[in-house]
Amino acid sequence: MTSSQAGKERRLAAILAADVAGYSRLMGQDEAGTLEALLGLHREVFAPTVARNRGRIVKLMGDGALVEFGSVVDAVICAIEIQRGFDEANAGRAPETRLTLRVGINLGDVIVEGRDLYGDGVNLAARLQEIAAPGGIALSSSAHDQAAAHVPAEFVDGGAQTFKNFAKPVRVYHWAEGGVGTSAPALPNKPSIAVLPFDNMSGDAEQDYFADGVVESITAALSRIRAFFVIARNSAFAYKGQATNVQQIGRDLGVAYVLEGSVQRAGNRVRITVQLIETANGAHLWAEKYDGAVDDIFDLQDRITEQVAGALEPSIRFAEVERARRKRPQDMGAYDFTMRAMRHVWMLEENEAAKGLELLEKALEIEPDYPLALALAAWCWAQRSVYNWFSDIETAKATALAHAERAAALSSDDPLILAVLGAVHTFARNYGAARVLLERAVALDPNAAWALSRLGWLEVYSDRPEAAKEHFGRAMRLSPLDPMNFNNYVGLASAHQVAEEDEEAAAVFQRALEERPNAHWIHRNLAPALLACGREAEARASCATLMRAHPEMTVTRFKQAMVFSPRVLDRIGDGLHALGVPE
Repeated sequence: MTSSQAGKERRLAAILAADVAGYSRLMGQDEAGTLEALLGLHREVFAPTVARNRGRIVKLMGDGALVEFGSVVDAVICAIEIQRGFDEANAGRAPETRLTLRVGINLGDVIVEGRDLYGDGVNLAARLQEIAAPGGIALSSSAHDQAAAHVPAEFVDGGAQTFKNFAKPVRVYHWAEGGVGTSAPALPNKPSIAVLPFDNMSGDAEQDYFADGVVESITAALSRIRAFFVIARNSAFAYKGQATNVQQIGRDLGVAYVLEGSVQRAGNRVRITVQLIETANGAHLWAEKYDGAVDDIFDLQDRITEQVAGALEPSIRFAEVERARRKRPQDMGAYDFTMRAMRHVWMLEENEAAKGLELLEKALEIEPDYPLALALAAWCWAQRSVYNWFSDIETAKATALAHAERAAALSSDDPLILAVLGAVHTFARNYGAARVLLERAVALDPNAAWALSRLGWLEVYSDRPEAAKEHFGRAMRLSPLDPMNFNNYVGLASAHQVAEEDEEAAAVFQRALEERPNAHWIHRNLAPALLACGREAEARASCATLMRAHPEMTVTRFKQAMVFSPRVLDRIGDGLHALGVPE
């Protein structure tokens, strides 16, 4: 057990991991319709089935979910019922729009941290989910051995499978139904990646040009992310036509990650497959397939570039956090402390922001002029102001603005830092400055999902809900793996509330709470939305939850912290007051 695990609870649990097959493709076709359908299936099929089978939803991650059960039998029965429920719900949908789940189940040891779970027991469930067929269920041998005699279903032996980061092969069961330099460059002090030439699997030499074009476009898109170190196209193309060894390429180029891909044509259809690999150990971190018509080859190339760039940033950020967590404390520098802070900074929870600030302060002790650490500290202080986590709201806003402006002065062309400064100016009600900064961030990196999300919030606060909905939808489509999608749901719900679409607002606020049940500040908005819908009992229950979590809450403090227009502030404030929140 590592030092980071010391003192944490461990237990045996049945873990169910699920995600939607081809979700990125579905979002690319119809983001609003796909999101609406996914929310409906979660509300009507997934969540009630989990509850009925005594499961606990640990977390929802865009189109994915992690669920804990005390019994592996309950987990398997639940998975089968969910798959059959999805089949029934999909019956009336066109085949190309159906949402189909892949499910993995493992019985193993897990580490408990708050409401979250970690460890090999969880990781193996996620690996099993990745190899499950769409509409199918994959079980580890430990889960199958416990469940087979008690579940009225047939399972097929899929043989022993080898998974990255697992030393020994795992027997899997499936539900029947269903060369550049001679010395290695040092790794940069930022995420580093090379986009390798894509393989042409078509036997059609003309597809080489298309594959090379996709690689050039992706390389250019990633190069606009100033927080990344991206190997130039000419260096990466030195590997074209060669058998690749990612560990050797990592040493040759001095990069922590490589993106590999292939192109395959069948008739008028083209399929592009891409995968992100960590060079140190060859671990596959992320993979996706993209399909399109040859007639729309340039549109397809643009769409692939957009979606790959959007998905890679959070995937690499997650990997960098894990790399930093594996370092010994005595080996850590400012970058490592900042990476460790990342997972706390974006959680939008009071104790998480405090942990993030503690780590960022250690980074700034080592390197006081580190722009990324300054920007993230600014975001933590901004959260303290807008979510009523600090008694002196004006001081919290001023501290956030000071940190953000210092970061921007040190790095004026980093989209993330510009977006943080724009967000802080938004909270300070400097909407003109905020818009210039956020639009500059998007101009520098059109795939900057978080900058688009903050633009969405700016439009919410500016009483432009339809524009806000577009920005939130685009942010979620660009970065479906992003943990900040939780905040995009809150933003989308707020846009509905600004538009006085209270039924829709309440539904999406509740969707956000399903992902983050401890984000009690959401009830400031949910309770008045429920009241406006005529759902008074639910509104009062929501308000009671708010006041238990924030007994210091008043309508005045709400209006002081939030930056909605006066019209919206009065409307929400009146609802809170009617529910018993002191003036």
